[in-house]
Amino acid sequence: MPTRILPAVGEADAVRSITTLLSQLPDAEPVAPVGDSTQLIDTLARLAAESVDELPEVVVVHERIGPVPALELIREVALRFPAVGVILVTSDASPGLFQAAMDYGARGLVALPLSYEELASRVQAVAQWSVGVRRHLGAGGDVFTGVGGTVVTVSGAKGGTGATLTAIQLALAAQASGRSTALVDMDLQTGDIASYLDVQFRRSVVDLAAITDISPRVLADAVFRHDTGLALLLAPAEGERGEDVTDRAARQIVSALRSRYEIVVIDCGAQLGGAGAAAVEMADRALLITTPDVVSVRGAKRAVRMWDRLQIRKAEETTVVVNRHSRATEIQPPLIQKITGTAVAATVVPANFKELQSVVDAGRIHELENKSAVKQALWGLAGELGLVKVPDGAQKAGRGFRGGDRGSASFRRRREG
Repeated sequence: MPTRILPAVGEADAVRSITTLLSQLPDAEPVAPVGDSTQLIDTLARLAAESVDELPEVVVVHERIGPVPALELIREVALRFPAVGVILVTSDASPGLFQAAMDYGARGLVALPLSYEELASRVQAVAQWSVGVRRHLGAGGDVFTGVGGTVVTVSGAKGGTGATLTAIQLALAAQASGRSTALVDMDLQTGDIASYLDVQFRRSVVDLAAITDISPRVLADAVFRHDTGLALLLAPAEGERGEDVTDRAARQIVSALRSRYEIVVIDCGAQLGGAGAAAVEMADRALLITTPDVVSVRGAKRAVRMWDRLQIRKAEETTVVVNRHSRATEIQPPLIQKITGTAVAATVVPANFKELQSVVDAGRIHELENKSAVKQALWGLAGELGLVKVPDGAQKAGRGFRGGDRGSASFRRRREG
């Protein structure tokens, strides 16, 4: 059986030299190369969604792949697709880098300039390892598909647009539908999830920042299990400690959460730091919350352009959610879509703070009444985003999904316009 090899190389000259050499290897089947880290993860996820057997046995990562650094990319591949062996191609073959590559999950390292014998040896060894892992997983009857959990980030176009409320209700809807859900407060200096949910906590996301290998036990020790069943990873009580969470640490934390939970909802706040940028870049869905007023919509447009300039996320890959919507406002969703160049969620959240005031002041936002129009809209948004499991009978009958004793979600038909 031929060995499928996927090169991940960003430079044109390097692509030619690596693919030419790979094509000369015995029993090798190089596939079309990918040019950046995002394309690599998307390609592997698409293949894994079909079957673990569709994944290549070997991925070759060039040291100058981007925008995610090579070692960080290797870690994410190892966490999300454990049956794929990764080889790092680098000009630095020092023992230090070799050890670092192994720590991040690589199965081999090949030095530049490439040697046919060395590359052939590494590819053969890694391919044998990959086949062995798949055989073991298959024998166990529980084949990991590699897709991992769904990560959704929620950011505010500016402060006060309702990003935290949206993140909490999306997570509650997913959890109530039977999906294991983690809610993360990545608004590191001004995060308020703990206040909204009346939580007293000792550990926070900062406790994971300095850990290079986040095991399931370490992760379990850091999260707070809320009465609703949500796993909470909270912002530090001392805002200045948020600086300890670097973009590298954020990538490791998000990858660890993705591997343990079906749904991961991350509140990124309204200010973009390194950790928040990493989360938005890694997310399967990135939401940007705005209100239908000039200042907020300008903020949304500014955020979308900044994300694009920093190569974090393209405008068309961002979904704007309109909060505090009213038919009386001049700025309606179609206009916001035209101004920002993004997709706009079909579900809009009505302006009705009176429904929220008592539970917000009490720090019991999870006890918001089921008849609340705001809650129904936000849980409907969760359905639109595919974050909930809807019973087949309820879906066919067009009836609401009941999420147990803690509340219910109403999956209403989308309004036209």
